[in-house]
Amino acid sequence: MILGLDIGGANTKVCSADGSIAKSIYLPLWKGAPLSEALSRFAALEPEAVAVTITGELADCFSYKRDGIESLTAAAKKAFHCPVHFWGTGGFIWKDPMELAAANWSASATLLAEEVGDGLFVDMGSTTTDLIPIKGRPLAAKTDFQRLSRGELVYTGLLRTALGALLPTARIGGDCVPLSPEMFAITADAYLALGQISQDRYACDTPDGSGKDRASALRRLARAVCADLEEIGETGAMAIAEQASDCQHRLLVAAIERQAERHRLSRVMVAGIGERSIAKAASSLDLECVLLSERYSPEVSDVFPAYAVARLLKKC
Repeated sequence: MILGLDIGGANTKVCSADGSIAKSIYLPLWKGAPLSEALSRFAALEPEAVAVTITGELADCFSYKRDGIESLTAAAKKAFHCPVHFWGTGGFIWKDPMELAAANWSASATLLAEEVGDGLFVDMGSTTTDLIPIKGRPLAAKTDFQRLSRGELVYTGLLRTALGALLPTARIGGDCVPLSPEMFAITADAYLALGQISQDRYACDTPDGSGKDRASALRRLARAVCADLEEIGETGAMAIAEQASDCQHRLLVAAIERQAERHRLSRVMVAGIGERSIAKAASSLDLECVLLSERYSPEVSDVFPAYAVARLLKKC
């Protein structure tokens, strides 16, 4: 059995090359999450080889990205007693460890270039959205900084995006109210209140450390405009949730449109826990949409880079 790992700053994902094992674990590295313990549990599966992609080097517990790469590769090597292969932006063969930084999109897009063909690969996770043009091969820039500048990385996600960073103002009743830039509420609160995610899909910490129930989410939404729920009522809190969802939708539509037009692509290949949001954005642009949850499985779609890197190692 070949196992794929995608070690991120917030989540570590694992998937076998046949897709029978597929799991994401919330492990916030900046909070000292027990990564080594989790990797040891994966090692107990006794894989014959492990393929690894890394994005967690950006976590601010590391002074430099190179420090993060060194720490995370060392943790993976220590945990497993089988060959461990690390995927860089150019594949499994690399010279500088910095080629491993934020390379998970490359594994996904490389596999899709082989198995699906040309299109815009869009993967929306809890924190970010990758938009990778594929025309024979992946065409994205190599670093997060470069991809941000080209619109191939958009820092918005289904769960962890602060509402104050996404939605500048909300209309509540007849007033246009600025949202506080504090971490009072996140997109997970908006989507939970709207019934678009369940409590078990709220797979991150809540901003206030309290519950993941709808009542708690509504209270946090009210706090985003410096109010108690009693002040603006459920109607006001739901207005914030709806406007945040609409704002993120428009952001995704613009990002997809920019890449599709730039590279003359008419097909979007969609993955991640935000697959439904991306599919909605692509449909509004009349683009063909390939749901990786249907082509592979919903579980594989959620952890697609881990699946892709395992498959690529198996093909070697």
